[in-house]
Amino acid sequence: MLDYDEEAERYDAFRGGEPRAAAAANAVLGLLPAAARSLLDVGCGTGIVTRRLAAARDGMRVTGVDLAAAMARQAAARLPGNVVRADSRRLPFADQQFDAVTSVWLLHLAPSPQDAWAIVGDCARVLRPGGVYVTTVDKAASHNVGSDIDAVLSSRPRSPARDAAELVTEYAADHGLVPAGQARFPGRGQGRSPRRAVADLRRGWFVTLPPGEPLAERFAARLAELPDQDRPRPDPVFTLRAFRKPPDAQ
Repeated sequence: MLDYDEEAERYDAFRGGEPRAAAAANAVLGLLPAAARSLLDVGCGTGIVTRRLAAARDGMRVTGVDLAAAMARQAAARLPGNVVRADSRRLPFADQQFDAVTSVWLLHLAPSPQDAWAIVGDCARVLRPGGVYVTTVDKAASHNVGSDIDAVLSSRPRSPARDAAELVTEYAADHGLVPAGQARFPGRGQGRSPRRAVADLRRGWFVTLPPGEPLAERFAARLAELPDQDRPRPDPVFTLRAFRKPPDAQ
């Protein structure tokens, strides 16, 4: 697992920067109610997407939350006074406080299914009746674009997907939310080259292949044999799911 405090300074550069943030924000905004004027972005990271959500609509009040201290500091520089450091399973906000809640690229990081369930539950708790919760699903699967890199990595050990779409839909239903749409967007600038895949492997990107372990080095060697070592393969395409809290919810 990556250390997100260590990753904060280079996080955006390694993940497509502003083009990817723009694609994500536009897709999220397309799923939000037109009347939404208060939004909580849970797991806001560096705030690169959060800032775009805040700027998109006049009068939109956006609050960001992240647990990693260095990430929260980056976000606070982009949204001064509007970022809180907190655990997404125990949000420090009153019930039914926000018109919309988002969690982009968060649920796949949950340590267990119970944690993912708890995150969705607290997002639902702070959402007003009639409001919408938007989250990414199936993140790991999104990175499989059918490239030669994917072929090499296909036999690696897999972690259970905490953000599988069917599981997230179940978690949402458990907390009184109903499906309200979906969207897809490209992870611009995130297409890996073989050399980049080796670098990601050696810095802990793949949680089942700890850096320095013999198995990780075997995969690194196979990746190093691929052609066009610096040519990025196609970008991933991410999926968003939206869930609404019924207007009559208590």
